[in-house]
Order: sequence, then C-alpha cells, then structure tokens
Amino acid sequence: MRRALSFLTVLGRADVPNARTLSWFPVVGAAVGALVGGAWWVAGRLWPPAVAALVAVAVDAGLTGCLHLDGLADSADALIPPVTRERRFEIMADPRVGAFGAVALVVVLGLRVATLAATPAKVLVVAGLWCGSRTLMAAVARSQPYAHPEGGTASAFEADRAGPHPVLGVYGVAVYGLALAGGLAALGAGTRGIVAVAAEIAAAVAVVWFARRRLGGYSGDVLGASGVIGETVGLLVLVAR
Repeated sequence: MRRALSFLTVLGRADVPNARTLSWFPVVGAAVGALVGGAWWVAGRLWPPAVAALVAVAVDAGLTGCLHLDGLADSADALIPPVTRERRFEIMADPRVGAFGAVALVVVLGLRVATLAATPAKVLVVAGLWCGSRTLMAAVARSQPYAHPEGGTASAFEADRAGPHPVLGVYGVAVYGLALAGGLAALGAGTRGIVAVAAEIAAAVAVVWFARRRLGGYSGDVLGASGVIGETVGLLVLVAR
C-alpha cells in the first residue's frame, strides 16, 4: 500500500512500484476520495457552496500532485490533433501545455467545481468515484499493452505483469475495486451513486479505447486522463436532474 500511496499521491517517500502496487490502487483511491470529500464537507460548513467546491478541487490537486491533471492535459494535446503516432509521443513528452490541453483542463476543472457546488457534500460518493477511477487504472495497466516506445511513468507496471504473479490479477482487482466503489457510492447516494460509478467506468473505458486507437495502448498520461474524465462524468451523473 505504501508504494501505491507514494505513486498516486504526494504522501510518503518516493518508491518504485512492485508486483503488489496495482492491487492497492482502489484502496488508495478510496482514501484520497474520502479526504477530498471530507474537505468538501468541512469547507461547506464555513463558506458558500462555490467556495467549498473550489477548496475540494484544490485539495484533490494538492493530494495527487496534479499528476492526473497533467495526464489529462498531455493526453488532450497528443490524442486529439491529427498527427502521426510518433508525433503524439513527442507531444506527451513535452512539458508545455498546448491549446487542446489548456481547454481540456479549463472545461474539466470547471465542470468539477460546478458539480460539487450544485449538491450538498457527499463524502462517501466521492470516495466511491475516486476508488472507481483507480480501479480502472489498475485493471488497464494489467490488461492493456503499454504504448510508450521509450518507457515512461507507468513503465514500471510492465514489470508487474511480467514478474511474479501479483496478489490480485486483473479480474481480482477489478472485482474488489468495483465492489468497494459501488458500495461506498451506494451508501452515499443510493441507486444514484451506483449509476454514477457505472457512468464513470464507461467514460474512463472510452478514453482508454480512444487512446489505444491513437497510440496502440495506454500510457501513464492516458491512465490519468481516464481517471479524471471518469470522475467528472460520475459527478455530472450524480447531480443530474
């Protein structure tokens, strides 16, 4: 768990992922979501809904070190424009944010703030959605080909797949992760919470499918983008009329 915590958040010391790391992704996701949801709840007792929503989004960005938001920006810049596969990898490696990435960040962050401001704080639903996004990341890393030709942030997960058999394979981590995500969301918002998690997973899978068509597989940036977009879609479903 320590390695998953250090990989997905700014907590703990830096450590190289091993064969067990991905198995802990859902638990760490639920913990991060609980902290974000808790910050949302506390801020809502002190400030108006819009401010509380901004605080929650800021806490999320701070806890994750903007890792997934960076993946969203890089993926938007690389996957959306009509360029060659080689050029897409060059764009992903460029630390600068382009027009596609900037627009994606503005739209997604705006939607996250707006959705959180539109409903009373639901800590367990946020924990469930954040758990669901990390579950999808772990399942993709254990089942899909790694696309980056020269290695990258998620290349360590290839050793996870090729090395000793992990405690939980792709199906194991998916089953327990989705059960945990759905259970938390159901406790927080009943059937609406479960539907939100289902919509989240569908949106995240769509991102991975699009990336595979453009890149031939996944990358660390794609995992981050799929998680952020999935969570955002889940929040949109949560507040839908």
